[in-house]
Amino acid sequence: MAVYDVRSISQVGTSEPFELQIARGQIPGHSFVHKIGEVPAMSQGQTGTVWDVNDTDYPWSAFDTAGTLTVDRASASDADKDVIISGLDADYNPLTETVTLTDATGNATTNSFKRVFEISMNGTSVNVGNVTIKKGATTVGLILAGIGQSLMGIYTIPAGFTGYITQGVMTVQEGADATGKFYVRQFGDRFRIGHCFEVTGGGEYHYAFTVPYRAPEKTDIDVRSTVRSNNARVTAAFDIILIKEQGPL
Repeated sequence: MAVYDVRSISQVGTSEPFELQIARGQIPGHSFVHKIGEVPAMSQGQTGTVWDVNDTDYPWSAFDTAGTLTVDRASASDADKDVIISGLDADYNPLTETVTLTDATGNATTNSFKRVFEISMNGTSVNVGNVTIKKGATTVGLILAGIGQSLMGIYTIPAGFTGYITQGVMTVQEGADATGKFYVRQFGDRFRIGHCFEVTGGGEYHYAFTVPYRAPEKTDIDVRSTVRSNNARVTAAFDIILIKEQGPL
């Protein structure tokens, strides 16, 4: 096997950008999260999280306690396909589990989840019908038909890490107006507005934090929008640098 001398130096002798070094895994304890969300059709005058369910705030209260999840499929064509669920366990540590869609309803996880922030179909085929993830009777994740993954504008900082939010983006369907609010909730606190923005007549809003927004471990992040004119599709994205906290020296 060939051995390469990989250094963080370009051909002209200067250091590579810090962000590129993180992406290449060259800085221990550092990682990168890019979260994307989309709400298909937010109704005029309604407010909700930018995720796969229209006109609905994300149901954080469903995770007041950790618990197992169930996965339902709407189409028989999705029988025996695998779904990958990513989130956090009861101690806020990263947790990923694969569930096979053997039955139409009630395919259960083995592990207990405290948070869920990403679901995707495993393999080369996408889902023919909707795939719904529930905790009890509450929908906590949804993969819309033909998409192959959830689009959830939410995230929770894992235990033992601090998140540094570097930028956020929001888009609104052409011809519509919307406002957005970037909510953050530190552990034991309530949701507070960390940033607000608006898009008029469609288009894009982009904000780069000159000084990254610091989010301690277990902080919940939720991007919500209110459509002021015309029903509209809304998207959101934000980037986080995760840095592992150091223990006592």
